Amino acid sequence: MKISAFSMLVFVTGCQTFMADSRAETETEQEQLIAEQITNTCEQDHELAEELFDCTSAQQGTIPVKHPTDIVEITVEPDNYVELPEDQIPQSIESPEIIENLWHRIQSQLTFSVPDNSRVAAQKNWYLKHPRYMERVAVRAKPFMHYIVEQMEQNQLPLELTLLPIVESAFDPFAYSHGRAAGMWQFIPGTGKRFGMKQTWWYDGRRDVVASTEGAIAYLKYLNNMFDGDWLHALAAYNSGEGRVRSAIRRNKKAGKPTDFWSLDLPRETRAYVPKLLALSSILKEAERDKIAWPAIPNKAFVKVVDVESQIDLALAADLAGLSLKELHSLNAGFNRWATDPDGPHRLLIPAESVEKFELALTTIEEKDRLNWVRHKIKSGDSLLKLAKQYHTTVDVIQAVNDMQGNMIRIGDYILVPVSLKSLETYSLSQEQRLATTQSTQRGAYSLSHKVQSGDTFWDLSRKYNVNLRSLAKWNGMAPTDPLLPGKDLVIWVNQVSDSQRKDAVMRTLTYTVKKGDSLARIANKFKVKLVDLKRWNQDKLDKYLQPGQKLKVYVDVTRT
Repeated sequence: MKISAFSMLVFVTGCQTFMADSRAETETEQEQLIAEQITNTCEQDHELAEELFDCTSAQQGTIPVKHPTDIVEITVEPDNYVELPEDQIPQSIESPEIIENLWHRIQSQLTFSVPDNSRVAAQKNWYLKHPRYMERVAVRAKPFMHYIVEQMEQNQLPLELTLLPIVESAFDPFAYSHGRAAGMWQFIPGTGKRFGMKQTWWYDGRRDVVASTEGAIAYLKYLNNMFDGDWLHALAAYNSGEGRVRSAIRRNKKAGKPTDFWSLDLPRETRAYVPKLLALSSILKEAERDKIAWPAIPNKAFVKVVDVESQIDLALAADLAGLSLKELHSLNAGFNRWATDPDGPHRLLIPAESVEKFELALTTIEEKDRLNWVRHKIKSGDSLLKLAKQYHTTVDVIQAVNDMQGNMIRIGDYILVPVSLKSLETYSLSQEQRLATTQSTQRGAYSLSHKVQSGDTFWDLSRKYNVNLRSLAKWNGMAPTDPLLPGKDLVIWVNQVSDSQRKDAVMRTLTYTVKKGDSLARIANKFKVKLVDLKRWNQDKLDKYLQPGQKLKVYVDVTRT
């Protein structure tokens, strides 16, 4: 049976949320099911399927990693880098002084033995069939790879480990997996804190390239020591946890079986994870022999770390460095908001060619001028928490700025509050704006809003709104295991807003302004909709009583009114 391209795309859409890497053991069965479905699809129409899937990997029981494709390319040249004509680029890697391509520097120090087996071959074939994927990876890696290579060399670690962010996140500092892992090196919250990555309202060190690279190096050293120098065991533990790998080794020992990585009974994702890294290593090592066009990255520093010593508005910092705000934030993805964390770290990654200009400009800005300020007059109903939310800052910052010991404020008093220099929409890579973009991306015909109540779970909400649990989390920039905090606004995308909605319905969205004397039942009757539907459409807005002037959303089938 032949299948249409449209049917294939429907299948892709339905399975897409299962295709990202995750550390959660509960996903093993789901991944296996998707692999089986892809295999069946490949058997029905191999040629069409190969355009969308890696059939070979699916037949091996593994799913290729799917990563974000949005890229912010920093349009600066590396420090002291002069681009050579292609025919003058040295092909030899005999001496570090003449290495112009950073990949050659890595290539010359690869030491892992790569076995010739089907698991590595399947991953190798996938990468070779998708050169555009490596092109995107190289663009993302370009600002950071030189720094990572230098850190690995200084710590005397194998340079195969510099390829790990390709497997983990495709070098995307903003990557977030369904297992709650964040950043280029994909740390879950607990492991991130364990290895020095601070996580606050202002800042998440898991996305900070400097902090996460330092943490990854410390964690990899720890794992390598735990597994007596066996890097494959250490890498497997990095993916699935040291406890799981140790348990697998103990089971094999008890059963008299070999305990090398290839013999261990590990989750399907982990069994594919290590071969992915080995496949990349093998492709890079043999690139010149096999005439593979691996995208070049100059062997020069693109960025340098600058200590700014105190909190600074990212928009101001970008102006001082001669960068767009988006360019600066893409280099410093650890900052969640419009400014750096008031308690540090007080460092920024700046393009190497802009550092001198930036540091000179910093000397002309007094510390008090690094943030914008408003003088707020306290009025009835104000509280520090309310003001913090209003001005997108935190209570402790307001207290520190105003030398306050507690939360007491008096009507008529004035307090100083730091605010963003530009409109919040300008800070497009802040946590708030990235969430707004994610939630506004259309995933269905209609969007509903839900304000989280105490006791709500993704599971319960997915049943209530009849949507896929993992999709619901993804629409809101979360993982299914993330806690739902009361008061949080969720978006739910649906193709049908009412159980009674007919297939031939022509739906229109109306905004109704509540009038004095209105009730939900009266409004539902007016528009010939069910009361339960009206409540569901406006769950995020309904308090105990309707208030005149309140705006309600109503979905109306114009063919029935």
